[in-house]
Amino acid sequence: WVTAANDLGLYDLRANDKGSNVRSKGGDGFTPLGPSLIDACSVDPAALRVRTWVNGELAQADTTDGLLFPLPRIVADLSQHMTLEPGDVILTGTPAGSSVVAPGDVVEVEVDAPASGFSSGRLRTTVVEGEAPFDETLGSLPAVDDTQRAEAWGSREAAGLGPVQDAGDLASTGGSAPGRPAERTSPALSDALRAKLERTPVAGLSQQLRKRGLDNVTIDGVRPLHPGAKLVGTARTLRFVPLREDLFASHGGGYNAQKRAFDAVESGEVIVIEARGETGSGTLGDILAIRAHAQGAAGIVTDGGVRDVDAVTAVGIPVYTAGAHPAVLGRKHVPWDHDVTIGCGGTTVQPGDVIVGDADGVIVIPPGLADEVADAALAQEHEDAWIAARVAEGHPIDGLFPMNAEWRARYDEERS
Repeated sequence: WVTAANDLGLYDLRANDKGSNVRSKGGDGFTPLGPSLIDACSVDPAALRVRTWVNGELAQADTTDGLLFPLPRIVADLSQHMTLEPGDVILTGTPAGSSVVAPGDVVEVEVDAPASGFSSGRLRTTVVEGEAPFDETLGSLPAVDDTQRAEAWGSREAAGLGPVQDAGDLASTGGSAPGRPAERTSPALSDALRAKLERTPVAGLSQQLRKRGLDNVTIDGVRPLHPGAKLVGTARTLRFVPLREDLFASHGGGYNAQKRAFDAVESGEVIVIEARGETGSGTLGDILAIRAHAQGAAGIVTDGGVRDVDAVTAVGIPVYTAGAHPAVLGRKHVPWDHDVTIGCGGTTVQPGDVIVGDADGVIVIPPGLADEVADAALAQEHEDAWIAARVAEGHPIDGLFPMNAEWRARYDEERS
């Protein structure tokens, strides 16, 4: 069966719940379905349309033709990892345009098949304010801050927030003043570009950058603490230099460059740490991971070690590291500077570079190329998915991968 769903989330409960969304998305009345079911056998799964209206105005519209993998393949892939029972619900991603609704707003979602005329009907949800109090002795209470506002709306500007104020220069470190975050080092990713990159595998991006002459753009030697999580954001850099005891005495204590960087990170940014591939100590622990998570950081990448690795993993923020180590930072490093050009995992990273990570690894994309390579990689993924389907049907690889003229003509015909 196919029908509409409304994937609602309460950002007031998200600050301590972002990794799982149990509280923020699990309330009674959340993710309603319906109102009618469409027989999946009666429609083309690649020709379904989903639309959303807020107070009668169209807010979202897209078709399943834009999915990276077709619906039958999604179901098949899930079924090889878990047992699917009748009545189980599988949600696809939501189209661009998702935003904030408030008590009194009416949200309507419809899935239809324009070619055949089938429709789920409009799933209507009226937003109301909850009245039942929460018991603070039992767990997290609703809370809101500027990070949650910016993430809910998609940007600080859309949320009606002004830019973060520059705290001025600190000549000795290039960092921000104590207690005040530095100004964002680069423009945030647009919602559209972020959505594309979240759909695009790192392997595909690597292939497209190589075609454009950029081969040394991977952060080598790092692995994710959360292999299933996608990492997309802009770089906020942090540089460590090798331990020298006199320099650690002058730069390692107090509100050092490491702490300033974690206080300065903004929503959607990735802290990228230059540790020279030295894994003989930690470059961060759970307290700093919690701080980055609370700031709305998209993730952390270090070519050094992580201490308190179980606690860091439990925070829920995507972290890529060269390994775990119990020792503190000062065993091998001096925190030296942030928001400067660094080296990490064998490549150069500049503030504002686009960082994308998945189970294959982490890649660095020059901001000016991000849209172009994302579009090209998604197009290639669509082509590769089509080829994979033909191979699964029993066709030999010769002439199909890569496609010869005959197969190319068939592919182009089916796309048109």
